[in-house]
Amino acid sequence: MINYVWFFMILSGVITAASKGQIHLVTEGVLKGSEQAVAVSLGLIGIIAFWSGVMQIAQDAGLMEAVAKALGPLVRRLFPGVPGDHPAMGALLLAMSANILGLGNACTPLGLKAMAHLQELNAEKKRASDAMCTFMAITSSSLTIIPTTIIALRAAHGSSAPTEIIGPIVFATACSTLAAVTADRLFRHFSPGRR
Repeated sequence: MINYVWFFMILSGVITAASKGQIHLVTEGVLKGSEQAVAVSLGLIGIIAFWSGVMQIAQDAGLMEAVAKALGPLVRRLFPGVPGDHPAMGALLLAMSANILGLGNACTPLGLKAMAHLQELNAEKKRASDAMCTFMAITSSSLTIIPTTIIALRAAHGSSAPTEIIGPIVFATACSTLAAVTADRLFRHFSPGRR
């Protein structure tokens, strides 16, 4: 669906420029946008490499496992249908820990692995289980304590204090995660045919 939206936006821009006799603006816009994209990308490479390295050191030092261990009791309550000794529980804990630590590149494969394990436990293979829906809600809302990408973007654009966004992001993502879990529980409770 999003491809249609992008196609419509591009096509309407080209048609508008052509109807006004200024089709050269499309080419200029494409070239200028490409130039800006490359400049921003180059500016971000160093910062993202730095934060990725810091996060890798934290991961190697056991920080992700420590966060997963701390999350254990909460995750068992959020996912009561997932046995504590099943590989799905470990994958859920690691994926959520990666999200909390701002390790989006680590969270994606861990999240896919968690979903695969949750599908193993799913009795109705053509329909998402309650645990799968809860995991999607939590992952999408994504409580984040260290927003490395946003810090990198702010630094690349010349922010004098790129890390001052951490407090508001922790608050906002905590609120979004609370809202997602609440909505998940409400929809589960009021949805016909669900437990």
